[in-house]
Amino acid sequence: MSDTPRAKLSAKHPRTLDKTRAPVRSSGALSRPTKAVPASMLDASGAKKKPAAKPARPRPVNEAPAPAGARRPAGSGAAPRKPAAGSATPYEKRPTGARPPARGQRERVAGARPARFDDESRPRRFDEDRPRRAPEGGARGDFARPAKRGADDRAPRRFDEDRPRRSAEGAPSGRYARDDRDTQPARQARPTRAPRVEHDADDVKIHHDAAGSLRLSKRMSELGLCSRREADEWIAKGWVRVDGKVVTELGTKILPTQEITVVQAARKEQANRMTILLHKPIGYVSGQAEDGYEPAVVLVTREHHWAEDDAGVRFSPSHLRSLAPAGRLDIDSTGLLVLTQDGRIAKQLIGEDSEIEKEYLVRVAYNEHVENVQAHFPADRLALLRHGLELDDQPLKPAQVDWQNPEQLRFVLKEGKKRQIRRMCELVGLHVTGLKRVRMGRITLGNLPVGEWRYLRAGEGF
Repeated sequence: MSDTPRAKLSAKHPRTLDKTRAPVRSSGALSRPTKAVPASMLDASGAKKKPAAKPARPRPVNEAPAPAGARRPAGSGAAPRKPAAGSATPYEKRPTGARPPARGQRERVAGARPARFDDESRPRRFDEDRPRRAPEGGARGDFARPAKRGADDRAPRRFDEDRPRRSAEGAPSGRYARDDRDTQPARQARPTRAPRVEHDADDVKIHHDAAGSLRLSKRMSELGLCSRREADEWIAKGWVRVDGKVVTELGTKILPTQEITVVQAARKEQANRMTILLHKPIGYVSGQAEDGYEPAVVLVTREHHWAEDDAGVRFSPSHLRSLAPAGRLDIDSTGLLVLTQDGRIAKQLIGEDSEIEKEYLVRVAYNEHVENVQAHFPADRLALLRHGLELDDQPLKPAQVDWQNPEQLRFVLKEGKKRQIRRMCELVGLHVTGLKRVRMGRITLGNLPVGEWRYLRAGEGF
């Protein structure tokens, strides 16, 4: 027993592990009962005897050992096999005469090939009787390849008088030649087919010179499908059909009674076009840059986008492509400027037959009067501003002109000639000191700050 003291098993005194001590087995493993062995199965030393080997079955003297897996030959002197368990009678040795004949000794059925026996085998063929095998290893007999001819085995050469003549047309000779070829009449040539005439666009092109015909792009613009520029683009892309037939030729004329349709791709592209409302400041031109002034479109950037815009559209540089002003404002004017990619909106605002109202607030001066101009301006001249003036030898449409305050007039026009309000005021003796556009149709400038812009919302219209 080891002298090492044992520690008490508790949380304060954990058991110390001694690696030199062997593990202690349980008492149950030491006291396991063992099976008793009889004394007759033990040898002199007390060990268990090995079982004696089974004696080999006696074999006849003249019988050679059969190979593994071979069947027992019939008529051998070996003892018969034991019957299977549960069998009533043991196996009996059958006499040799009752055994079925061997495979070679069985009788053949009628019509079968007779069996071959050693005494009836074919006579052996010698080398002179055997057909020679081809040198290349081919088959013998009828399937053998012809042997290569030598210089002496060649067939006699045929001369021109012995060779059958070939026809001049290149027809086959010999048994495939036709003797009556020269007697048959020559085959007639097939008549040429007339060129095919296309009639797809005849119903469109025949109206070029018809009375009342007009250009397809103009007709599309009149119907409000798109602008003329957009119509030419759609025609070139093959997106326009007249009476169900595609038209791709620019300048095609049609009758007003013909039906015009456009494909879905054109509708989808048109729906993706943007319209922008800009509060143009003074010092910017509406269209292309001129006289050193920048165009107003340079203000359409992410930085100048109005923070209160609720259109739900994210700015993209593609929105600047083909962006054009619909209604100009002078360099010295400010207010609402519409920039659009949609030709329909442009035609609606500035078309020849447009009826959209444009409202302006105009600050004026009369002679030396800058304040309280309303008190000094004659009423008959105010009536001329409303109707009766001409510009470029053309009478102007009636306009609404009223005093907004003593120094400011309110103009409502349905047309937009170049510098129209300034020129009208000059004709009646007024000098314009300030001009601001505040409304176009139903779209107002509202609280949009100067120099900022917003998108036209989906529910808005002019």
